[in-house]
Amino acid sequence: MDGKATIIVHQFGRGPFCPSFTPFGVKLETYLRMANIKYTNVNDCKVSKKGKMPWIEFNGQEVNDSSFIIEFLNEKYKQDFNSHLSSSDKAVARAFQKMAEENLYWCMVLHRCVYDKQDWVCKALGVNRFLAWLFSRHIKSRAEQQGIGRHSFEEMVHIEEGDLKAMSEFLDTKKFFFGDKPCETDCALFGQLSQFRWQLPGTKGEYFVNEKYTNLREYCDRMMEMFWPDWDKCCSGDNEEKKEKC
Repeated sequence: MDGKATIIVHQFGRGPFCPSFTPFGVKLETYLRMANIKYTNVNDCKVSKKGKMPWIEFNGQEVNDSSFIIEFLNEKYKQDFNSHLSSSDKAVARAFQKMAEENLYWCMVLHRCVYDKQDWVCKALGVNRFLAWLFSRHIKSRAEQQGIGRHSFEEMVHIEEGDLKAMSEFLDTKKFFFGDKPCETDCALFGQLSQFRWQLPGTKGEYFVNEKYTNLREYCDRMMEMFWPDWDKCCSGDNEEKKEKC
């Protein structure tokens, strides 16, 4: 790749304590920074043709889904951040990523959009109470279709803690999930954990990461320091459309 490609990342506006309200936005941008790929971030809340966000335009070509985007860019730029992993490590990495993105994610969403009586995220987004109510109903319906939303709050928290405990025990004292060198899966796990670390105020999820399983908190801080020296600058809470070259 000659490095002259134009990459535009479309996603939600910046959050007040994280560069994105979605863990998949943090995942994708962390990968781009890990790969040293230049891109322009556009906070326009514009969904793709598949109805997904974030997504990218690569020289005008639409590419959807954060994992497919990373696979696409790995091929274009000949990147392999998992080259130091064994076949067994890669299998475990995939299992942890799927657990975090397909299970733990829904616990985060339920905390944020259904069980938060303070409507923190809607206030941060500048959404009125009626739209917040509609959005909460939509999220609850989707979570019920996924399965976790059919459980009680206490049961959901039990599932959430089980996932976070497993991540904490596997991470143990390592710098990153598979040793001293970050891999592609770290982008995904950091994306999910970043929301618990910084953008779930007053929840059990925040407590688990910041107070009970503190190696996860330390891991998040380590990833932030390594790949996001401009973290505070990217956490504006401004939902107006903005373009940022990164």
